[in-house]
Amino acid sequence: MLSIIIVLILCYLIGSIPSSLWMGKIFYKVDIREHGSGNAGATNTFRILGWKAGTIVLLFDFGKGLLATAVISQLAYSIGDGPITFYEKWDVNSMLLILSGLAAVVGHMFPLYANFKGGKGAATACGMLYGIEPVSISISLAIFLILMFSTRYVSVGSIFASLLYPFSQLTLRYGFDFDIDGSIILFSSALALGIIIKHKGNIKRLLNGTENRIKSFKPSGGRLNKEESSA
Repeated sequence: MLSIIIVLILCYLIGSIPSSLWMGKIFYKVDIREHGSGNAGATNTFRILGWKAGTIVLLFDFGKGLLATAVISQLAYSIGDGPITFYEKWDVNSMLLILSGLAAVVGHMFPLYANFKGGKGAATACGMLYGIEPVSISISLAIFLILMFSTRYVSVGSIFASLLYPFSQLTLRYGFDFDIDGSIILFSSALALGIIIKHKGNIKRLLNGTENRIKSFKPSGGRLNKEESSA
């Protein structure tokens, strides 16, 4: 038990690193939380600081989730008596991956180093999922990009990518003999359901024909840069 607690604390501390906040304060002398949506995440960084800063923050936040699941989680095997499982039919390593990744996501959403005011955790969650099982999340990412670019609706890509995520894992496990533990599939199903429920407002707007579409895929220069150039 002690090994799991130590690993979860480490993953939380890594997830707590507020990349967008530090990017804004160190290089642009602004608090990203005081602009745009007020969210300390990659999306708001793209919007306010531009594509270069946004890309760095996105990759960093993605890396936090990936590091937590792919590397930090495995430290549990070298601490004390090693990890234990809370449910005897669950694979121990799968449980470690899930819990470690979630700890990093919670850290991103409620960062210790930023008064517990963080982002929504999407990029960190994506990194976590890559660390848990990379093939199925790669399929979902491809679906997301195809639908986003073809329909110009981010919500359409998000909804269908989430919906198909657990089904791709089922297909990989039973159709191609991938070693994917049942606990991971259950976790993926709960995650997909939560994302779809979170998009209920988007679904209503899509049905009503009032959902916002992406007007241009041209890299953003950042709202602050535009304001400075026009001042």
